[in-house]
Amino acid sequence: MATDKLNLRSTIPHFENLPGTDGRRYSLKDFSTGKALVVVFSCNHCPTVQAYEDRMIAFQHEYRAKGVQLVAVNSNEDDNYPEDNFDEMVKRARQRGFNFPYLRDAEQTTAKAFGATHTPEFFLFDQEMKLRYHGKMDDNHRDPAAVRVRYLAEAADAILAGKEVKEAETYSIGCTIKWK
Repeated sequence: MATDKLNLRSTIPHFENLPGTDGRRYSLKDFSTGKALVVVFSCNHCPTVQAYEDRMIAFQHEYRAKGVQLVAVNSNEDDNYPEDNFDEMVKRARQRGFNFPYLRDAEQTTAKAFGATHTPEFFLFDQEMKLRYHGKMDDNHRDPAAVRVRYLAEAADAILAGKEVKEAETYSIGCTIKWK
């Protein structure tokens, strides 16, 4: 089970040597040079994650040039959820054309360090690696055309402008992380 959630302004928990679907291994230091970092706990099987994949790709496309990096982390156990195993992650990343790293947290230590409980669950850190936003991507997990509030994008815009994030926490909607 996850530990307590990170508090706003907490420093990002360290992670290292997580395998990515692109064949590389990633550590926190690989993401420390940008203006902001989004860590989203994700997976393959969750219908809510699947509904957000195009939006995650679009977010990375829009914000990469602004210095914001999105990275997805799959911490689900894969004995009961084989569609979330690493080989299936590689297939999904290629099939969907992910333009962000998709990492495997098989030991679930990264999810526990963040206090993550859901997929998708977004954590946005500023340039100093302090948590500035936590929650869901937007206000409509089913229909992208019906989105009225883009929480993650608004938080990223605020950070990039050197402002406070107006709505710094929202409740993540989706599947629960599948713990060992």
